Amino acid sequence: MIPAMQKTELVVGGVMACRIGCGACCIAPSIHSPMPNMPAGKKAGERCLNLTADNLCKLFGKPERPAFCEAFQADVSVCGETQEEAIRLIGWLENATECVPSG
Repeated sequence: MIPAMQKTELVVGGVMACRIGCGACCIAPSIHSPMPNMPAGKKAGERCLNLTADNLCKLFGKPERPAFCEAFQADVSVCGETQEEAIRLIGWLENATECVPSG
């Protein structure tokens, strides 16, 4: 597994590359669409069942990968400098944008 404190690496043009083995985007946010192994999606903070022990997505590049996952782009504003920071930031965004039923 990638060390938890591994720092973010930037690629040409200042665009952040995904930290291989981070998996924060597969743990912190909720995913409301069905996917293999999780027909009801997943709750925020729940580890996706399609995430390997090495924190790699088993669905990456496959048509059954949820659109939410496909659209996610690594960015220092949401991924921070470490996996722990990414989980905290994405979790904060999840809470800040949570839909609360009226009534």
